[in-house]
This record gives sequence, C-alpha cells and structure tokens, in this order.
Amino acid sequence: MGLCSALSFGTTARAAWQSETPPSSAGAIKDSGAESYAQHCAICHGDQRQGNLPGFPPLLGISHSMTNEKIADLIHAGKGRMPGFPGVRDGELNALLHFLTTSEAAQPVTASVAAPNSLSTAGGALFQQNCAFCHGRDAQGGETGPDLTQSRLVRRDRSGDDIAKVIREGRPGNKMPPFNFSPQEVRGIIAFIREREAESAAHPGGRRGVAVADLQTGNAAAGKRYFEGAGGCAKCHSSIGDLAGIASRYEGLELEERMLYPPHPTSRVTVTLPSGESVSGTLAYRDEFTVALRDANGVYRSWPASHVHATVNSPVEAHVDLFGKYTDQDIHNLMAYLQTLH
Repeated sequence: MGLCSALSFGTTARAAWQSETPPSSAGAIKDSGAESYAQHCAICHGDQRQGNLPGFPPLLGISHSMTNEKIADLIHAGKGRMPGFPGVRDGELNALLHFLTTSEAAQPVTASVAAPNSLSTAGGALFQQNCAFCHGRDAQGGETGPDLTQSRLVRRDRSGDDIAKVIREGRPGNKMPPFNFSPQEVRGIIAFIREREAESAAHPGGRRGVAVADLQTGNAAAGKRYFEGAGGCAKCHSSIGDLAGIASRYEGLELEERMLYPPHPTSRVTVTLPSGESVSGTLAYRDEFTVALRDANGVYRSWPASHVHATVNSPVEAHVDLFGKYTDQDIHNLMAYLQTLH
C-alpha cells in the first residue's frame, strides 16, 4: 500500500478494525504496532506512551488533538527535536497508527458522575495526557505554555464558556491545537484547572511564575513622563496609535517582555545602486558580503554589499540602547503607564 492509501487509512482505520477485522487479526495488528512503537518511539515518549516531561509529550489520547493523517505526516517528517521516520510505511504505519489511536486512555467522564472531585480527577487525567506538556502537570506553566492558574481568561471566565471555546478551537497563533473532547470531558478539564487555580491562590509562595501584581508597583505618571521624554519611546510609539488598548491584550510578564524584547522586529532598508536608483523594503538579510530586502510586492532582491550603499532603519535598536540606561524604577514606571492603556 502506497503513501496515499496509507494516509487515507487514517479516516477509516478505527471503523474498519471495529467492524471488519477479526479479533485475532486486530490483536496481531496491535502487537505489530506495539513493536514499531517500542522500536521508534518509546525511548522518548515512554514505554506506556506516558511521555517524558518536559521534553517529550504523552501520546495517550493523541487522537483528541490530531487526525490519523496528521499523525502519519508527523511520523514521516518529524518536528522540532523529533526525527522523521520516512521508512515507516504501509502495514507498519497502519499498525503503529492503530496502536497509538486505540491506546488505553483515561475513560471519559460519564453523566452520572456528579461529585466535583471526581469530575476534576477525570479532567486531571485528560489534562496530563493532552495539556501538561505545555502548561505543566500542575497547570502552572511548562516548556511552552503559560501558567493557567494566573491566566486572565481563567480568572475572568467564571462560567467556563470561554475556556471551553479555547479548548475546542485552539489558538493557532500561539501554536495551541484544537481538541476533540466531549462536553463532559471539557467540564472535567476546566474543573481540574479551577482546582489548581484555588490551590495556587492558597499557597502563593509556591508559584513558579510572576504574578501580575508583582509588576504593578511603579508610578504611572512618572512612566508617562519617561515614555514621552528621556526614554524616547514616543518617537516610534503612540498611546493612541500602535499601543492603544495594549493592556487589554497583554498583562504582567507577557507585557513586560514585549516592552523589553519586541517580538518579530522588522527593519527597513534603502539600497542605493551605482546608477543612483534607490530601492526600499523590509530588510531580509545582511552581512559583510550581501544585503537583501523584500520590496513592496514581496519580491526578494539582493546585491553584493560592496557594490551598493545601504541605509538601515531598525527601530528595535532603540530598545537595545535603553538596556544600558534603564533603572529598575524606570522599568516599573513604564510598566505602570502601559497598564493604563486599555
């Protein structure tokens, strides 16, 4: 069976094994998948698919967030620290997919479960399988995900409707995938997060992250004076322009990190050619040999650095220059001022 048929297997595999595959054959497939898993995956993801945090996520319950087609693509191409296994094809691929997607996972919470502790316990099992790799086992932040016990969304959304929406739809911009959970499973996960939120509030000295209140100790009026004066911030930014409403989008450490280390900074460059013609665009590459840009049409253009004159306008350099000038109080005051820009 070729790649196309192997991938198309993903949408029908489970139904095929349940309705057409004899029990003995299904057992053989499972054993074959277990052997492939032990050979290729167990060293990182654990013998029981439990994961090795913080480096490698659990694979139990992987079908909640990935289709078989996506799992097959990941097996073949790899991702990040995970190598690809392009040689896993045909019957071995089918068996490995079957083993992964029919693995023994936490049983879904039934409607008869009423006790909050039972709901959060079941939700905790799902959280460990699907969320702990990013958000930590205790929901207080992990390798790539934020501390949910300090999340503005979690604190604000007491009904759980908005949290449920994020779980179901994901946040593609933040690399969080959507999850296919039943409504009761979602309620269980939310109950677990609420339990961890209460635990964190009861023991504030044990938190690992920075609370919003930790960064609200400055003087907003002094911060505004610094923004408009000595800091030079107003040369590039405006409280009614690019920074309008920034405190509604970011808070606490995330806001401070964006202030100190702007993400995805872009620089503009104007290249003057020997003929006198000037070409402007977004700086794409520059070293001692080459300067390159993308023009207004997105076209990549490059020249030998020795043959042209390049003038670069890099606003992020102003942030770098401030590192040697900031005092702690300047930073606290700036943060206090930015947090008024709702």
